[in-house]
Amino acid sequence: MKQKSYDTVSEATNDLMQRGYTTNFALMSDKECLVCHKTSVHLSPDDFEIDEIHRFEGMTDPGDEMIVYAISSLKYNMKGVVVNAYGMYADNSTTAIVKKLSRAEKK
Repeated sequence: MKQKSYDTVSEATNDLMQRGYTTNFALMSDKECLVCHKTSVHLSPDDFEIDEIHRFEGMTDPGDEMIVYAISSLKYNMKGVVVNAYGMYADNSTTAIVKKLSRAEKK
C-alpha cells in the first residue's frame, strides 16, 4: 500500500485520526517509552509498531520541522500518533528515544 502524502502536520494527524489512530502518545525519554496520558498506558519498544512516518520541513522556519509517527500496539489494542520536532530544534533526549524506538520497530 502506498503511503499517503500530506502538506501539513494537522492534515496528517486529522487523516490518521479518521483512519483509527485516535490515541495521542507522548514520548517519555526518561523512561524510554511512549505514554498515553489519558489512559496512563506506557508502551515499551516491544509493545508497538511504527506503521507510518511523515516528515514536514519548515519552508521558512527551521523550527517548523516536525515528524508524525503512526503507532499501533496489538498488545494494548491501540492506535495513535506521536508528533515530534526534528532538525535543528529537536530535543536531543527526545530524538534519541525516537531513534531507539525506530530501531526496535525494525527488529
